[in-house]
Amino acid sequence: MRTVLAGATGAIGRHLVPQLLAAGHSVVGLTRCAHGATQLAAAGAEAVRTDVLDGEGLLRALAGRRADAVIHQATAIEGVPLRHRDLHATDRLRDRGTTNLLRAAELVGAHRFLTQSFFLGYGYRDHGDASITEDTAFAEPTGHRAFDRHMDSMRSNEHQALNTAGIDGIALRYGMFYGPEPATRRLATLVARRRLPVPHPSGTTSLIHIHDAASATVAALERGHAGEAYNIVDDQPVDFGAYVAAIADHVHAPAPPTIPGWLLTPVPYMHALMVATRISLSNAKAKRELDWTPHYPSYRDGLGALRFDDSERR
Repeated sequence: MRTVLAGATGAIGRHLVPQLLAAGHSVVGLTRCAHGATQLAAAGAEAVRTDVLDGEGLLRALAGRRADAVIHQATAIEGVPLRHRDLHATDRLRDRGTTNLLRAAELVGAHRFLTQSFFLGYGYRDHGDASITEDTAFAEPTGHRAFDRHMDSMRSNEHQALNTAGIDGIALRYGMFYGPEPATRRLATLVARRRLPVPHPSGTTSLIHIHDAASATVAALERGHAGEAYNIVDDQPVDFGAYVAAIADHVHAPAPPTIPGWLLTPVPYMHALMVATRISLSNAKAKRELDWTPHYPSYRDGLGALRFDDSERR
């Protein structure tokens, strides 16, 4: 298929472009900067410079092109978000950006539309030991204004993608990315410098290696069912503290310091992410319907394949 990829030079886009090309698809990558255009050209993709949030500019940039599919991977997250405001730009991309990209899909004649969603749309709370499937309610209002801003954007993103007439929409609910990408390297640097304490108790999270996120996206493009959402996570949820400790071990750093979880209460998003949320997602539907399995079934497998330079060990 000929695909238009928004976020083509982002965390997942950098890994998705070569996998799409290797699978025989062509890529028109959207980027805002000249450096991104150079990266895409070097990878063998066609580059289009435009801003997804500029609806009219996006349509002008894509005028005259044809495509079979549009893939929305645009975010504005740098590293691991620790404050609510770290997600506000991404909230806009999930809401208005999705609207603009659906207009672009109509313009280029694409009927397939994949959008990046997020596992924490199931709720920043303690879900217990249950395995969360795609049948679980998603992006419900919480009554907390700061969290509801994120929930509203995730709900808008999926609703638009899955309910627009003439569009075969698919939502990919990715776990927390790790691997050879900026957030993991930032965590590794903080851990090596003993600047990332581990709260006790800590929450449970669901991870996905960035290469596996990309391979699942290719599988969804080719075999995903229209109108469906898929949990894209590995096989083994992990205690957040155990994950940070595993990073420390991998970079040969001392065990991270431990602090009481309540000390993070004044930083609500960080407390919700690292302490209050226990969530274990099932990837059974993605395995069954997409004929996909993660190459790295657990964070230990994925961390074992990483290589860090000296600057990330100090």
